[in-house]
Amino acid sequence: MIPTPALPDGQRSAVRRLLDDAFDGDFSDDDWEHALGGLHFLAVREDTIVAHAAVVQRSFFHADRAWRCGYVEAVAVHPAWRRQGLAGEVMAAAEQAIDRAYDFGALSASDAGRALYESRGWLPWRGRTAVLSPAGLSLTPDDDDSTFVRGGPLDLDGLLACDWRNGDVW
Repeated sequence: MIPTPALPDGQRSAVRRLLDDAFDGDFSDDDWEHALGGLHFLAVREDTIVAHAAVVQRSFFHADRAWRCGYVEAVAVHPAWRRQGLAGEVMAAAEQAIDRAYDFGALSASDAGRALYESRGWLPWRGRTAVLSPAGLSLTPDDDDSTFVRGGPLDLDGLLACDWRNGDVW
């Protein structure tokens, strides 16, 4: 577990390269910004970072109150190292941090990542999702089926709203 400020420049660059490789060039600068400012969990093999997950703090709104959420970002395994349990390794460490420091955890799963999160006990959000945007509360129906949570006394059928940020809000 390494906080963003403690990541040496070389490691920060290596993580960014890993994410670009793992997402086949479809990892934007906004996606990168979303992964910074929290904790990074790395799997290193042969002196190379081969897997990564980040947890950043976000403010969520649910059941008429604000919650401190540990939000998972930038989970990736280098293509040459896939199917060896490395995503589970970095997720286990990220989940420990979430369980110890946040009200609950959340993430937005890609189609490729769904099975990993489901196998680790993350629960799909059944209710509506929204964002607290500069214009007020806005529903985000495209994110309803990709949002997963763990922990917390949550009503999975209720409304879950995340805080605003540039790029993808979820």
